Amino acid sequence: MDQAGLAVRFEEQRPRLRAVAYRMLGSHAEADDAVQNAWLRLSGADTAEVANLAGWLTTVVARECLKMLRTRRNRREEPLADITAAGHDAGDPEAEALLADAVGPALMVVLDSLAPAERLAFVLHDVFAVPFGEIAAILGRSPAATRQLTSRARRRVAGATPPRHVDIAGQRRVVEAFLAALRHGDLDGLLAVLDPDVLLRDGDTGLARGARAVGAHALTFSRAARFVRPALVDGTVGLAIVPGGRLIGALGFTFDHDRIVVIELIGDPGRLRQVDLAAVRP
Repeated sequence: MDQAGLAVRFEEQRPRLRAVAYRMLGSHAEADDAVQNAWLRLSGADTAEVANLAGWLTTVVARECLKMLRTRRNRREEPLADITAAGHDAGDPEAEALLADAVGPALMVVLDSLAPAERLAFVLHDVFAVPFGEIAAILGRSPAATRQLTSRARRRVAGATPPRHVDIAGQRRVVEAFLAALRHGDLDGLLAVLDPDVLLRDGDTGLARGARAVGAHALTFSRAARFVRPALVDGTVGLAIVPGGRLIGALGFTFDHDRIVVIELIGDPGRLRQVDLAAVRP
């Protein structure tokens, strides 16, 4: 691919790369530096054998961020957090998208307390659904060790983050609208409750991204939707799959106000035992 074509492809990925870098570093300036370094690597690389450019770029940006975090830690520098909108150009759509994707100040303080490898593993896996195998390659560790890092970071984040109010009633309205649209084969109804960049995943595997792709995938299961009902899944309103009254699977949802931003397919018996069918009654 020529340089002009590479530049176009890179610009398509830039907003997501900036979001990854910002979540890793907590600084817009440092995030821009990491993304720019990724472009320099890309422009000088032989991309003929790169099958997944988005994944390749995410790996490069993650490694740049890891290097910056380790340098910052070695020098005992304060993180260059710029969470607030000071100096933010409200007329820049890309900057607006990045600001909307920013973690809150409380969580950023917690992330700053994590070791660089923990922070990278947590952000890439729990925020951006990057598989453990890919994160392990970045860190130079085994997938099992990377899972442990992520789990440890998750526990520290959960223990240090104040409990948030969960709007069960609001979540239920969104989930019921999703289920009604699913049962009626109504794509427009699904699009009304799905975030434009919604992610459908099965554990570490991303199955589809984007409202239309996820909605179209969901509609292939319309006929089975009669066996689905609202339930409490991982502390938020989700859907339980209960043919004949027997729980065989669940859908976990992550919400952003009145939109669904992540749908996770859950089949692990251990997690299914935590699904509360009685908490959200028909």
